[in-house]
Amino acid sequence: MSGRTEGGAVERCRLSLALLLAALCFASPTPAFAHASDRGHVLLLPTGYYVAGGALAVAASFLVLALLPSDFPARFWRRRLPLFAFGDGARATVSLISFAGFAILVAAGLFGSRDPLSNPLPLTIWTLLWVGLVLLQGLLGNLWSWLNPWYGPWRVISSLFGKRKTWGPPAWLGCWPAAVLFFAFAWFELIDPAPDDPARLAWAAGLYWLLSFAAMLVFGYRDWSRRGEFLTVFFAMVARFALLERNEVERNEVKRNEVERNKGGRLSLCWPGAKLSDAAPLSLSGIAFLLLALSSVSFDGLSKTFFWFGLFGLNPLEFPGRTATVGVGTFGLVLTFVLLAAAFILAIILGQRLAGSPHSLGQAAGLLVWSIVPIALAYHVAHYLTALLVDGQYAIAALSDPFALGWNLFGTADIRIEAGAAAGAGSAWWLWNLQAGVIIAGHMLAVLVAHGLAWRLHPVPARAALSQFPLTVLMIAYTVFGLWLLATPAAG
Repeated sequence: MSGRTEGGAVERCRLSLALLLAALCFASPTPAFAHASDRGHVLLLPTGYYVAGGALAVAASFLVLALLPSDFPARFWRRRLPLFAFGDGARATVSLISFAGFAILVAAGLFGSRDPLSNPLPLTIWTLLWVGLVLLQGLLGNLWSWLNPWYGPWRVISSLFGKRKTWGPPAWLGCWPAAVLFFAFAWFELIDPAPDDPARLAWAAGLYWLLSFAAMLVFGYRDWSRRGEFLTVFFAMVARFALLERNEVERNEVKRNEVERNKGGRLSLCWPGAKLSDAAPLSLSGIAFLLLALSSVSFDGLSKTFFWFGLFGLNPLEFPGRTATVGVGTFGLVLTFVLLAAAFILAIILGQRLAGSPHSLGQAAGLLVWSIVPIALAYHVAHYLTALLVDGQYAIAALSDPFALGWNLFGTADIRIEAGAAAGAGSAWWLWNLQAGVIIAGHMLAVLVAHGLAWRLHPVPARAALSQFPLTVLMIAYTVFGLWLLATPAAG
């Protein structure tokens, strides 16, 4: 996002801090995937120590997995702490409020300020939605099922015109529509010349809402939400790792019939990743969607590096602008997906052969791909943290005056923006340690998830360890790549 705030330069941190973090990484492996936003800090820590520490951490995690009891993930994930019961009656109301807010934001994009840091539409979509809500989804569960701006209007239309016959899409279609739309979203965010332009973004968001709503009327709300609406598909995947879970009664009720939605349920506190204990393998389209999400995360960081610019003879200090790099960016986005998908499938094939597995490639890949999600989630949060801390303040101010008319609806229009919260040497220590803590926790969860999923495929300990070896090599390679992305000079 070109309008995201850049921080100042950071003083070189001491070698002892690098060694300490490397030791922490050895105890708790560091994730491989980096989602580099326009980060507020250029990491000047000794890169070699981080690369070596991260690679050793992933290798050590593989050895630890081989020593764990076979029933450890099942016993770990089985525990629940019941909290409270709730009903779904207000869901449509919340969605209608969300739709009204969305309509106001689109109008603000069309008629409000042209400044991306003063207009609430780009700040809400790129900061509050794509950073803040992703974080909340990973912590609290599927809030998007209540906040999305389609459910309420769909309920209103269904109530006015009664139950309508919908056309069920063929099974082979899977969630390919969502994958195609996610690619379009990633292209718009990372490659389009002006994704922050309020009017341009308003047209894109408004047309997407209309097309999605029309598809929901034709195919049914539930079918299109699960197959075609990429935000719902992505947020549902992220929510599988949340600390809160709806009880079995509510989940089964939703699966049986989308119309029976007012029975409510009970929230329970669970361990992160516990909802994957009975997860079904993803289809080919689901695998492609998830790998596409992760490859766009990786390309987001790579496309801003001096190395990437050098490959195409571009001077990052004299950047010609995004318009001049549309072709290069599109090629890079596609290539990153192809390379990641090929590496992942190759790792699964080799693992299956080493373990002598009777399972098909589709079943193994569809199940093990779930273990990559917490890695991407952790880096998504860590790398967008500076944007959330600074641009989030701009968003709070802009929401009080959406049309730049001098309003102060929430009393926040004149708040002082504290850019120092994510810039300067004073904040480098706590910010970097917070990012590192998020990343380490994300990879620890990924290791646990991968361990549990491998045991589901290969109950014999030796075969389970062998099946994970090629995937561990891939994780080590991506750890080196991800840590290099953190440390290498970047522009834009």
